[in-house]
Amino acid sequence: QVQLVESGGGLVEAGDSLRLSCAASGVTFSRYTMGWFRQAPGKEREFVASIRWSGGITYSGDIVKGRFTISRDTAKSTVFLQMNSLEPEDTAVYYCAAQQYGSARGPFGSWGQGTQVTVSS
Repeated sequence: QVQLVESGGGLVEAGDSLRLSCAASGVTFSRYTMGWFRQAPGKEREFVASIRWSGGITYSGDIVKGRFTISRDTAKSTVFLQMNSLEPEDTAVYYCAAQQYGSARGPFGSWGQGTQVTVSS
């Protein structure tokens, strides 16, 4: 079973950037499609972006609007989410997800505990 630990969240101002990290352990990272999701208070969890286990194919949700970029470092068993031009509407808990040999569109079977991102106006 893969263990996922997110980091990099925090409080920033509108227009700022953040880079989230998700370190995976306990498995062969290169076999896993990785994804980022977020959930704001009172709202359903929504898809942000994913990167496929093979070929590095990425897939982004509509909410990204070209502002967020997902990437992975296989040597470090880590997936990143670079978030630029942050808006108050991006405030949410961001979750890392993983699925062995998964599709970039999901579903995902393993989840991290989440990291809080708060964007002030």
